[in-house]
Order: sequence, then C-alpha cells, then structure tokens
Amino acid sequence: MFKKIKLFFIIAETPLHPGSGGELGLVDLPIQRERYTDFPKIEASGLKGCIREAFESQLTLDKQNKQYRLLNNEVIGCLKKEFKNIEEIWREKKNGKEVENTDRDGNKLILYQQAINNIFGPEDGEAHAGALAFTDARILLFPVKSLKGVFAWITCPMVLERFKEDLRLAREIPNELNIDFSTLENTLPQQTNICIESKVVLEEYTFEVRESETTSKIAEFLSEKIFPDTNTNAPYKFWRKKLEKDLVILSNDDFTQFVKTSTEIITRTKIDNKTGTVASGALWTEEYLPQDTILYSLAMASPVRVEKEEAKGVLKGNTPEEEAKKVLEFFESGCPEVLQIGGNQTIGKGLVRIQIFK
Repeated sequence: MFKKIKLFFIIAETPLHPGSGGELGLVDLPIQRERYTDFPKIEASGLKGCIREAFESQLTLDKQNKQYRLLNNEVIGCLKKEFKNIEEIWREKKNGKEVENTDRDGNKLILYQQAINNIFGPEDGEAHAGALAFTDARILLFPVKSLKGVFAWITCPMVLERFKEDLRLAREIPNELNIDFSTLENTLPQQTNICIESKVVLEEYTFEVRESETTSKIAEFLSEKIFPDTNTNAPYKFWRKKLEKDLVILSNDDFTQFVKTSTEIITRTKIDNKTGTVASGALWTEEYLPQDTILYSLAMASPVRVEKEEAKGVLKGNTPEEEAKKVLEFFESGCPEVLQIGGNQTIGKGLVRIQIFK
C-alpha cells in the first residue's frame, strides 16, 4: 500500500505527442485519450519510463576506472544534499563475502543505480516491484486561441473536481478549492485581459461570461502552484500573471469539445531523395497536445520491496513510512526540471517542465 503521495504538474514547453498507435480515422497517429471522456492523457507506463530515463541520464561511465559516476550539475547537487553517499560503490554480500556490484561488462555500479532499481524496479527479471508508482497524467488546463489576449487557458468543473480529489489523496486540501465548481461555468477572473463586453471569443466560438471573485482565487491559486514565485522560477513571471487573469471555466461539454477538436494536427512527409517527391506511402498526420497545455499526475511511494535490509541502500528507513518518505524525497530532489515525453524527440517535440506541488 502506498504510504506517501505527491502531486506534480507537467507543463508542455513544446507540442506533445503521447501517441496511442495508428488508427483508421482522420488522424493517422492520434494522442492518448480517456476512453469515456475523450480527455487527453499520458499513460502512467510511458510517464514512468520517461522519468526513469531522465534519472539514468544523470550517469556517466568513467572508462578508465570502469566505474559509473554522477554528472556534476544542479540536479545532482540537490540530490547529494539529501543522500550524501549515493556515489559510493554498490556492494552486496554474496556467499558470505562482500563484493562490488557490476554490470555485464564489469563496470562498477554505484548506490545511485541501486536506488533507481529499488524505486523503479529492476530492468531485468521480476525480482521485485518498484517502490514508486505514477497515475495517468490528467488534463488540468488547455490553451485555446482567443480573439483578445492571444490565448486563454480553459478548464471545467469536472476537471477541477478531479483535481481537488487527487489533492485529497495526496493529503493536500487547499481552502481555495473547497467550493462547488458547478456554479462557476462561463466565469473568468476579475480584471481579465481577454473579455470583450462580457464575451470571450475562443477559436470561432463566442461565450457570454461573467467575472467572478471565486474564479480569481482559483486562478491565483493555480498560478502560484504551477509557476511559483521563487528565484529559480523568475523567468515564468509573465506566465504567472497571465494565468491569474486569462483562465476561463467553461461547461464540461464545451471543454470536451475544445480538447477533442482544438489539438494540433500536423502533416508529415518523407521526400524521396532520387525523385524529390513524397516517397510512396510516406504521407501521414500526427496529433499533438499544444504547447502550454498543463497536466498533472500523482507520484505514489511505498516502502522498498526488496527482501534483504542491506539491499535497500540509501532508501533504508526505520519504518515503512520513513522509507516511503525517502523514496518521494529521492524523486523530488533528483527529477530534472525538464523532461522529454512522447514521440518525435528529434524534431523538438515533447519537452515538458516538471513542477512539484508545494
């Protein structure tokens, strides 16, 4: 059972293609969606794999000494403050003797790699499950073109209710969200930048709206959590201010229509070098979540599941709760701020920024 849960935001810095495979519809390669709502999502398995890869990318091999080392960067610096000995060699007892653990090529592994194995599960075999799990990433805010103010972030009562319940699972129950969202349809914050005479024009649709003090408080709350005002996040001041003013709460049905029809559809081709024309069969369409889409997921930690106490390494705790807390601290301290999720990494797609809820 999970002992600790933490919510984190996923902010799309470039268009995002969490693909669901090929289909026979109008779009050849659509994105992943919830079955019964059609809301975009990112499958937990894909999210976990991307985060594991980000952790593993912090390693480099010292070929001369045949030993792995950690990169010298800000992320690892933060991690070392919490786990001071993670760069020591990973030693295990075998046949009563303590030996250095190595990979198949004889390169020495370090405690950081042991922690990755314990947190995400071993790459080979099924010796034990990982101590960290993720939920599917759910949509929270979706950017839509606005006649005034360039674009607005939209959401709906159903999405906000889900968000509140997920925060409750994480034992974070903010007063700002203890309200009935169903009364806030077609509202936006006070002194918004996108309203034209009590109307907003999103894509080609016009909505009658009203300014709401409650919506202002929700927008300020989300803005502070997604774009926190710290020295390290100073570059996001513009986006923090924009979210405070340019949030629109639509009805559930209107929100559904936008997330179904206002994603980006890109046509791609492959040119035949000999003829200079499109290669046979190499014309297809891909669907993307637009840049500035904001999703969230839950990271859920359990005690380390290995049998031997000495195999828990830097994550060993005196109680199951303490171990789960260390697992979450390892994730929070060591997760890079920017990750790549989904397909088409080589053409700049899928860059996201991770913001832990605090």
